[in-house]
Amino acid sequence: MPYDTKLAERVREYLAEFTNLKIEEKKMFSGLAFMVNGKMCVNVTDDGLMCRFDPDLQEEVAERNGYETMIMKGRELKGYCYVNADGFKSRKDFRFWVDICLAFNDRAKVSKKK
Repeated sequence: MPYDTKLAERVREYLAEFTNLKIEEKKMFSGLAFMVNGKMCVNVTDDGLMCRFDPDLQEEVAERNGYETMIMKGRELKGYCYVNADGFKSRKDFRFWVDICLAFNDRAKVSKKK
């Protein structure tokens, strides 16, 4: 299933408010990734978000509406999650998820180029 283009536009418009960021869009993870300053920040999937955030916030964000654990190779991937549409219906909730991704972006590691 292709990614949600309306959600992608919502992310695009919100990130555009941060004029100090270098934002690039890349198709990856079967969706559209928003790269901020050369690092994957938030990804739009078929009908939700994939968020990259400070792993120290794992327990806190796991309590939020719409949170879905990200499993890779049979293990929970700390610092990443999926958020279904119930988790970002309101503007406040949407901004929460994108903001925690942005807050971690400066400390996130850059993926190694292949």
